[in-house]
Amino acid sequence: MRKFWNKLEEYLNDFNIKTKLFIVYVFCMILPLVLTDSIILFILYDAAQKERDYTAANISDSVRYDLEYIFEEAANQMNNIYLDREINDFLNEQYDGPYEFFSAKTRLADKSSLNLMSRYNISNVVVCADNETIINGGNFYRLSGVRDTMWYQTFESSGRNMCTVFYYIGDQDQSAMTKRRISLVRWLNYFRGGGCEKLVRVDIDYNKVARKLTSLDYGYGVYVCAGERILFSNRGHSGSSEDFHMLTGEENIAYRSSFDLYGETIDILILQQTSSVFSQLEKHKLLIAFLVLMNLFLPMVMVSMVNRSFTGRLRSLGAVLQEVQEEGNLQEIGDVKGKDEIGSLMKNYNRMVRRMNDLIQRVYKDRLERQEIELARQSAELMALHSQINPHFLFNVLESIRMRCILHQENETAGMIEKLAVLERQNINWASDHVTLSEEINFVEAYLELQSYRFGDRLRYEIELAEECMDYRISKLTLTTFVENSCVHGMEQKSATCWIYVRVYRKGKWLCMEIEDTGGGMEERVVEEMNVRMRECRIDDIKENEHVGIINACLRLKMITKGNVTFSMESEIGVGTFMTIRADTDYLERKERTKREEEGAAGYAESNADR
Repeated sequence: MRKFWNKLEEYLNDFNIKTKLFIVYVFCMILPLVLTDSIILFILYDAAQKERDYTAANISDSVRYDLEYIFEEAANQMNNIYLDREINDFLNEQYDGPYEFFSAKTRLADKSSLNLMSRYNISNVVVCADNETIINGGNFYRLSGVRDTMWYQTFESSGRNMCTVFYYIGDQDQSAMTKRRISLVRWLNYFRGGGCEKLVRVDIDYNKVARKLTSLDYGYGVYVCAGERILFSNRGHSGSSEDFHMLTGEENIAYRSSFDLYGETIDILILQQTSSVFSQLEKHKLLIAFLVLMNLFLPMVMVSMVNRSFTGRLRSLGAVLQEVQEEGNLQEIGDVKGKDEIGSLMKNYNRMVRRMNDLIQRVYKDRLERQEIELARQSAELMALHSQINPHFLFNVLESIRMRCILHQENETAGMIEKLAVLERQNINWASDHVTLSEEINFVEAYLELQSYRFGDRLRYEIELAEECMDYRISKLTLTTFVENSCVHGMEQKSATCWIYVRVYRKGKWLCMEIEDTGGGMEERVVEEMNVRMRECRIDDIKENEHVGIINACLRLKMITKGNVTFSMESEIGVGTFMTIRADTDYLERKERTKREEEGAAGYAESNADR
């Protein structure tokens, strides 16, 4: 056992404090609560189930007793006819005519065994004999007239001397109010000897029996069935003018009992009732939910507070220790709370840090500061030497070459040198990485003009810059990089004339920059790869050789917009490439215009419109 506990302790040592407190909460609060409540609910449910079964059995016995009493009563009255010699002789007599028959029938009119409807749950008594001299009517009928009826065929096929018959007469008797029939049928064969075949049928009053069963408030659904037929029910299905309903198989039966009723097996089905325990729980569900929440929430709040007391301070201590490991910086913990063991540990750590920093300051940092000062001095001297070199001699040389070309009427070469001078002068004069869009567009235009000397009529371009976008600052050479990509990778792969379109406009809060060419295009795989690289570009990607300029431009735009910029490239082989850059203007600086610059911008907009 001790070995087990040691193993468990080692296992728990690998968990953080928050997880340990959660384990304590689950095993010491949730599981006991759930287990206890489950046992109590099981005991209550089992008691309710036994009580329900006991009640259902009593209801079944009560219904069985009522039915047996009704049919026993009818059977006793049937015995009176069965044992009556006068009725037996009347049925055996051969009559010469109707007069003789009715005279004999009148003598039987006062027979109490034939007049049962006023005293018992009996609706009719019918006596049939295989005697053709009998005239049908009243209580007496010829047997030949009923041989094709359902009740007779059911009785005859039973092979019994007496049996119960359930049947539906349908449209055989349009005047009948009750079309469901339940009858006791018996052969009248008590007196042996000569005579004809005879039987008696006593019809139970279906409506009386149905009302008696449905009027009893059992609190449960009760079905009285013969096979799949529903004879009676306190849940409907007892309409006497329609055929018997059938069981669907979807009934939720809680209790079943069967008994024999004069040759017919009767099933009493008691339907499932909602448990009283669960009904009480349903009534007080809001209170129960409140108690459950309180039992779960309050301990959880307390565990959370204890956890924060531990983990918050331990996290602060762990963060400074991690910083020491990764960067070598010894930082004090700013807000030391608590007087417990953790608080004492944090205070001791701060004292240690202060002593260590004092030692480092005296021995290490003083030496580093002296080295940094020496490096800064050397760097300043080098920058001073570089600044003595005036780059403007390059422009003077280019201007001299251009003038010589003009003197010799080499105007095309002179124009190329002039554009090259513009590019170099702007590249050197830009003091920072950020330029206005108007300056960037001027650079793009100069670049495309130079490229037109190389490609001749194969290169056509069109530049559109909305006036409201001129003063936004972007990373320099951004558009130039994408235009250069269109020239190199678009035109060189296509011998026909190639157009390059540069459009800059504003849409809502977005600054939209589009570079489109009708060059050779790129494969779908390359386009997908470029979209991913532009979207996820990092400093390390610049070390790669392929598409370094584009990745550089994307990365610098991401930096000045703090990531609020999107790039999208579409291309098709033989059709061209379409590049879209959308930058959030809330993160772009904007240059304030002077009056002269506003006039120049207006002139630029007019020249674009003319072009």
